[in-house]
Amino acid sequence: MHISEGVLKPEIIIPAAVVAGIWVVYLLYKLNFKDIPKIACMSAIFFVASFIHVPLGPTSIHLILGGLVGAFLGVNAMLAIFVGLLLQALFFGYGGISVLGVNLLMIGTPAILGRYFVKLSLKECKHQRVYQSICWFLVGFVSLLVSALVLSIILVLNGKEFFAIAGLALASNLVLMVIEGIISLFAISFIYKVNRGLLN
Repeated sequence: MHISEGVLKPEIIIPAAVVAGIWVVYLLYKLNFKDIPKIACMSAIFFVASFIHVPLGPTSIHLILGGLVGAFLGVNAMLAIFVGLLLQALFFGYGGISVLGVNLLMIGTPAILGRYFVKLSLKECKHQRVYQSICWFLVGFVSLLVSALVLSIILVLNGKEFFAIAGLALASNLVLMVIEGIISLFAISFIYKVNRGLLN
């Protein structure tokens, strides 16, 4: 899911870096110190999840869990994912510093949708349990779907030679969308049973 350095044009990298930078600074300014432990914990989950690779034919895909991070943090998911991406770039060469803004917007922005589906799941309805399960599955599924779509759009905007790669990037993440949806379903179901206050 990471875009590596040397792939994108400056016309994409620079505006993305500016927007992401302003957003991170704003969130840091508005940050409540009580939220720091929660952000740190979710950042660690995001960081570690990227090392779990799933074989897929001749290649492999890795977990992101952006939706799960967003489910618990809302807009502060941007901060957690920023820290995770920065550490991955510095220590392991995943992505890179120059494309940090692009990767943050691509992964972090859709992660916020996770919070929307959690809030949706807490509304009263006739078939509450089934409804909640669907919402919790969508936390992981939709977040990664949007990230994959954004990745494909970025690659298409980068040039005609990336059209085939854009389609492949979207297709290769379809299996991962389902996996992340299932992980989100079970993780949030467990939290709902033991401490549903964390979801409010």
